[in-house]
Amino acid sequence: MPYLTSKSEISSLVVEYTKARTLWLDTEVAEYRNKYPKLSLIQVLDDPTDLSGDRIFILDVLEFPDIIADFIDKIMINPNIKKVFHNASYDLKLLGNKKAKNITCTLEMAKKIPYYLLPVPNYQLKTLAAELCHFGNIDKTEQSSDWGQRPLTEEQIEYAYLDCIYLAQIHQRLIELNDQINKEPTTEDLKALTSRYREIEHQWRLLNSEFEHLQERVKKAMQAQNVSETSDFKLTSYERATVKVPFAELVRLVESQDLNLDFPITLTQKLQKDLGENLEHLSVDIEKNTSWRLIPKTQEDEQ
Repeated sequence: MPYLTSKSEISSLVVEYTKARTLWLDTEVAEYRNKYPKLSLIQVLDDPTDLSGDRIFILDVLEFPDIIADFIDKIMINPNIKKVFHNASYDLKLLGNKKAKNITCTLEMAKKIPYYLLPVPNYQLKTLAAELCHFGNIDKTEQSSDWGQRPLTEEQIEYAYLDCIYLAQIHQRLIELNDQINKEPTTEDLKALTSRYREIEHQWRLLNSEFEHLQERVKKAMQAQNVSETSDFKLTSYERATVKVPFAELVRLVESQDLNLDFPITLTQKLQKDLGENLEHLSVDIEKNTSWRLIPKTQEDEQ
């Protein structure tokens, strides 16, 4: 867990990282609630199998804006180096922003995993670390500590390096799950898929029916009892306004005011029928697409 504060040492390490294929990265930010936050630490891991922390380097860049600029130039915008973050959009605000290339975000990866494979209440790093990698007793107290103070406490340094270990392990597990759900369709075992589908179909219908019914009952009960919020639910209402105008009146307005209101209109089947042969006098652009619907045979028989 090398903690580097020397400008020359950090610069030399940045050059070494230009040879890496993948880096797992995290940051700590000072004055993060202010209008102009400052990057305090950059934590870097170049070996995902390292669980000891020996390959995690903590770069103290708080007083070295030129080092940050160099890191962005040599690492962040280098398309040949994959950079892995959790909630990358947060870190990138101070590390190259939209100029950064080849970024992987484990937060976004996790959101794409179906709930039945990753049944978590949220996608925070500590939640994923516990669920996917079985790390226990993850203390995030230091996350909101003062990262602008110097010297940093031992607890802050310990916290900073642990996040990289969690990140690398989470990333590897998410890759495995992604491979599991994105198999090559041409090699899928249709018989096994169908068997599993049939196995859970009845159970799903029962649970979905009860789930929707309970939702309606809770909503009606909260309305009747004038309760807007409980420990589990928040009841909100909204109004949707639809603005309608006679088409002929709109045409007259466009012509009289010389408005530039030229845009394509989707013709419904009813409009096409009402236009009849007049449709031939219009410059019609027809877009075709094919959609597929899977119909279980039991449902097909009922239709």
